[in-house]
Amino acid sequence: MKLLVSPQLIISHFFCLCFYLTLSFAANNVTYDRRSLIIDGQRKLLISASIHYPRSVPAMWPKLVNTAKEGGVDVIETYVFWNGHELSPGNVRYYFGGRYDLIKFVKIVQQARLYLILRIGPFVAAEWNFGGVPVWLHYVPGTVFRTDNEPFKVENEYGFYESAYGEGGKAYALWAAKMALSQNIGVPWIMCQQFDAPEPVVAYKLEKFLSTLSIALHCFFCRSIHAIHFTVISSLQALQTRPKFGLKIGLDVIDNTTVGFKSRVYWLASRFRTFGGRSPHRPPEDVAYSVARFFQKGGSVQNYYMYHGGTNFGRTSGGPFITTSYDYDAPIDEYGLARLPKWGHLKELHRAIKLCEHALLNNEPTLVSLGLLQEANIYSDGSGACAAFMANMDDKNDKVVEFRNMSYSLPAWSVSILPDCKRVVFNTAKVGSQTSLVEMVPQDLQPPSTSTTKDLKALQWGVFVEKAGIWGKADFVKNGFVDHINTTKDTTDYLWYTTRLGLLRTT
Repeated sequence: MKLLVSPQLIISHFFCLCFYLTLSFAANNVTYDRRSLIIDGQRKLLISASIHYPRSVPAMWPKLVNTAKEGGVDVIETYVFWNGHELSPGNVRYYFGGRYDLIKFVKIVQQARLYLILRIGPFVAAEWNFGGVPVWLHYVPGTVFRTDNEPFKVENEYGFYESAYGEGGKAYALWAAKMALSQNIGVPWIMCQQFDAPEPVVAYKLEKFLSTLSIALHCFFCRSIHAIHFTVISSLQALQTRPKFGLKIGLDVIDNTTVGFKSRVYWLASRFRTFGGRSPHRPPEDVAYSVARFFQKGGSVQNYYMYHGGTNFGRTSGGPFITTSYDYDAPIDEYGLARLPKWGHLKELHRAIKLCEHALLNNEPTLVSLGLLQEANIYSDGSGACAAFMANMDDKNDKVVEFRNMSYSLPAWSVSILPDCKRVVFNTAKVGSQTSLVEMVPQDLQPPSTSTTKDLKALQWGVFVEKAGIWGKADFVKNGFVDHINTTKDTTDYLWYTTRLGLLRTT
């Protein structure tokens, strides 16, 4: 589920269901048409930033939010991590303390006068332990995850797995949609990765696969990701009878005839790191190119995953060998510092895109070929408003193109933005932002001669002798191996096996 919030709370859910609800400033009405979201009667071009509240400490939250705002962001996006809030079944009171103080986080976003996308889940994935689902749910009698059974219902990103459950999967998806609609929140609902959502719920499907699904969804470094199309529909019947429910999500969409605004739920600033793997890096020029191409093709809502990755504290890291650091090579680094030049370059990109907002959201684009791998999209109307995006999709060669009787130089793999169809105010390949290299500097633990006894005590090392062997009476005898989760109830990452081996002496 997704929930958008702002000074008076914009809410959008991603449950596999996303709803875009806004109560921003005094916003009471959220809808959409073929070009954009409409909040209280006004079209909105929104740039969103993923910041997961439990992946940073509360003292960091105000600076993180304000740094994102300074970077040109309109929306903060986060999941709700169920297993951090309901630690055991049947609790009357949920936990909202420390890093899980969601209410405090929302208020900080509100005070910054930004919108908030709240992805309620309950299954969130997010490289988080057990996908955010409490492990105790596994032991509720009758529970079968991700299908139609009474104990377990809603979740995130279900469409790709529905067929494995047969009719139960279809019934489950239908129930989730009807449950969402029954809340009568008065805003559009979107089911992500869902192919058979009933109207008026909007669903999206992956229109074009590359070689495999994993490449299509997670091709963080290969440039072929820019050719992926995500088409949002609300079922074939809805497209035939109520075409306004057709939406598009993605880059490089060739067919502009389908009705619907374009929004990108994810745009990957880079990716997470695994133990033994390389430090991920996606150049700022490439991120900017992708985002600019999306808006060039009529996009209106876009989110960076992640804008600040943060830290997987404790045992919260999930997935295959994912490190404690969830830095993600994001525009704001793990420690809350702006990553330059990426943060600054994207800030300038956002400013340039916002200069085109009126023309972009109130007109349909005209596609003009400028060469074999060069093109322009022009947004203009009779009132004189005009904005243009010129792209060079050749990743090796710079090109000089003619546009409206003027010559323009387009660097390889770049987009130029012209808010008045004449003057280039930004090119994605030209980085003008300050570049800063952050280094870890060891700290001298030897105090100066002027230090007091109190200072000396503060610098002394503490030593913990780890207990070896069996700690208690939790041992048992069993032939063969056991299931880790069922045995440990997810209280530890370690399960030790001991055995006796008798060797016969041979002569």
